[in-house]
Amino acid sequence: MSNVSLTALVRCCDRLLRTDEFSDWDGAANGLQMENRGAVTRIAAAVDASPATLRLAVGIGADLMIVHHGLFWSPSHPWTGKRHELLRLLIENDVAVYSSHVPLDAHPRLGNNARLCAALGFKRLKPFFFEKGRFIGYKAATRLKRQELAGRLGQALDAAPKLLPGGPEICRRIGVVTGGAGGELRKAAREGVDTFITGEGPHWTFALAEELGVNVFYGGHYATETFGVKALAAHLSKLFKIPWTFIDHPSGL
Repeated sequence: MSNVSLTALVRCCDRLLRTDEFSDWDGAANGLQMENRGAVTRIAAAVDASPATLRLAVGIGADLMIVHHGLFWSPSHPWTGKRHELLRLLIENDVAVYSSHVPLDAHPRLGNNARLCAALGFKRLKPFFFEKGRFIGYKAATRLKRQELAGRLGQALDAAPKLLPGGPEICRRIGVVTGGAGGELRKAAREGVDTFITGEGPHWTFALAEELGVNVFYGGHYATETFGVKALAAHLSKLFKIPWTFIDHPSGL
């Protein structure tokens, strides 16, 4: 079995994703969040670093977990109770955790938004959705019936999306931002799209979509963000000749 340096893998990820160049939400802590003893033989990829996904990673013998939503989103101390169990699980099984949030959303080849656009067959993409000092999504000029787009999205996500039909029957300017961007629907509309694809959003966006004249597709926060970790893990597997596994633990949200 191949044995790769954790340091080399982290350096590759940081360079590829340009981790140091990104701002993010407080607590995201992009990069290596937990180290192991220094060697990697198998990668596990998951959307979320949770006790359930980490136990599954341990079960397949992974010693590096690549995630989109990492261990730190709020004050992470004291390390007692369930937090202590999580820390002990990582240390006792020598599992490192590498997390990439906005950098993995925005990557032009491996990112969540780029890969979802590719799955939908969109070409000639343009930057879209300015957030945290840069564009993190993509938009495409096309001509698709709304129901055809719903079908494509359902096939890409393996689940039917929720449609807020506030816009035209024919979608011509489609914007894509995976995850929880529904609350920023007004921003998406200001950037000139008539159809907005994201993961989830609040109840009041139904009325706002009608007011703005924009179609909104909610494909699920989890479902729209499986693409990036899979693409990154596959890239590292090919580069470093080590196996990888996607750990599917859907939230249904």
